[in-house]
Amino acid sequence: MNSQQVGSLRFQIDFSQPLYEQILDQVRSSIAKGEIALGDKMPSVRELAQELRMNPNTVMRAYQELERDGLTEKRRGQGTYVTSSPERVKKFRTELAAQYIESFLAQMESLGLTWDDIEDYISRKAAEDKGGATS
Repeated sequence: MNSQQVGSLRFQIDFSQPLYEQILDQVRSSIAKGEIALGDKMPSVRELAQELRMNPNTVMRAYQELERDGLTEKRRGQGTYVTSSPERVKKFRTELAAQYIESFLAQMESLGLTWDDIEDYISRKAAEDKGGATS
């Protein structure tokens, strides 16, 4: 896995996985976590492609998807910027959390766990994380 810093963005690139999806997921995650500030300028497609040593079309595809998500916006003659809308980022973070929960629940159900089992595991984990002991 290759780790690369490009401006304020940090990428972990695994060349065995689709590159466009990795860029997309990592930028989405950075925006949702607040690691990239609202209104920040994104590196140009050419700059990011050059730094990550990949085809500009790959980066362009990820940038187009980010724009469709409403997480970035193009400013004519100025480049691409992270949205300045905290509401949009909050909505995206909520949607992302819902996806993670759905995936988690599907995995737990595939193990044959019931809702009671899942709740019990979560309660025990929360108690452990808070430093408490459970039976």
